[in-house]
Order: sequence, then structure tokens, then C-alpha cells
Amino acid sequence: MNTLSSIQALGAGLPTPLANKAEPQASTVSIPAAELRELNATTSAGSCGGASETSFSNLLGNLVEGVNAKQAAASQALAGLQSGQNVPLHQTMIAVEEANLSFQLMVEVRNRLLESYQELMRMQV
Repeated sequence: MNTLSSIQALGAGLPTPLANKAEPQASTVSIPAAELRELNATTSAGSCGGASETSFSNLLGNLVEGVNAKQAAASQALAGLQSGQNVPLHQTMIAVEEANLSFQLMVEVRNRLLESYQELMRMQV
């Protein structure tokens, strides 16, 4: 008996976790068919120029509207707290921070868009 066969004999009863890694596991990647159809529909709709421009402008419009709504909710919570209404302080602070973070996100998106536009304008055709 050589050394390799004696080592194999010792490890025969032990589980081999690395042996199972080579087999593909279909259960870990399961995407429902409905989600695949929805994803396919959104990518095919975004492939033409007019639809992507509309959806991009809608996306930016929704972003601004969301920021505006959060700012209004924060202002309303602050006004309620200042006027002595029964508004919890922690909810007011959460609303103010959500409004602040969403505004910072909007500013960063705007900055990135401007940088991209300026870079495109600097390109020589």
C-alpha cells in the first residue's frame, strides 16, 4: 500500500465539501418566469430612442418630486413640533434626515450628469 492510497483510505469516511462545489446548483439561481418576462419587456421597451428619453426624463422628474415630497414632510413635521402638536421628536428627526439625504443624492446625480455632459462636449468628433 503506497502513501496516497493509505491517505485516501483514511479520508474515505469524511465528507468532501469541495467535491460538491463542482456540481452546478440549480436551486441557488431560480428566477421566476414572470420576472424574466417583465425584465424582457422593460429592456425591449428601452431599446428605442424615444422611449428611453421619456423614461429618463420621467425618472428625473420622479426623483425631484420625491425630494420635494420629503422636504415638505420634513417641514410639516418641524412645524408640528414647533407648534406643540403631538409629533414625536424622533420621527421629526428621521423625516429631516431623509429629506437631507434625498437632497444630497439629487445634487450628486445632477453633478454626475453635468460632468458627463461636459466630458461629452470636450470630445472631438
